Amino acid sequence: MTTLLLSSRQTVDNQALWRAAVQRDWTVARAQGIRLPGLDDSEIVIYVESLFAPTIAELTGRRLLDLSDDWLVSLPVRLTRRQILLTTLGQARSLTSPAFVKPPNEKSFTAQVYASGAALPVEHDDNTAVLVSDPVHWDVEFRCFCLDGRVRACSPYLRSGVLAKETDYASSPPEFRSAINFAELVLAEIMIAKPRAVVLDVGQISGQGWAVVEANGAWGSGIYGCDPDAVLDVIRHATIQLESA
Repeated sequence: MTTLLLSSRQTVDNQALWRAAVQRDWTVARAQGIRLPGLDDSEIVIYVESLFAPTIAELTGRRLLDLSDDWLVSLPVRLTRRQILLTTLGQARSLTSPAFVKPPNEKSFTAQVYASGAALPVEHDDNTAVLVSDPVHWDVEFRCFCLDGRVRACSPYLRSGVLAKETDYASSPPEFRSAINFAELVLAEIMIAKPRAVVLDVGQISGQGWAVVEANGAWGSGIYGCDPDAVLDVIRHATIQLESA
């Protein structure tokens, strides 16, 4: 049997996945922080926010599949359509012009355009890794849940900075297909540099075309308008069972 392990937070996303899991006759359980309920199924599928996910994975004998901090900067510019630098928060504080700054693989502070390095949050250690890139205008951004090089679920999530939820995640068939085609083109070029299950965000930069926004672990990424059942197919492979000692 299979158990979908969720956090105690009641969110639209984990409620949608809970319903999809029940349709599959999976057991659904919730962790309280890092305190786990009794789990006796042979397969544990984790969908938990990044604050608790590493510890929960360890407690269940699993390892999260994620990307290296330098994954985005390792991509060719023809896929990102912008220069991206991996540096530290301390070094980024010396920036004198606007730049988009974000942590590589977590949400420890808000990813956004900062007017200068002086505007960066002061409560985080200067050794914190950050990605710095030139500001661009994204006409639309799509989330793609991917498995083995193919997009299994896809949804727009931002249009010119406005949440796509406001338009019920609507997308024209040509735009939807273009997002999937570009995402799968990227996946085909970087097969060795990513986990088999991953979330890839792609979008259209004004006047430039399709580009990679970022990528994240599928085990904790928001699903937006993606089909929850298809998302389950991806997140069940977003962790791996550790071999017993």
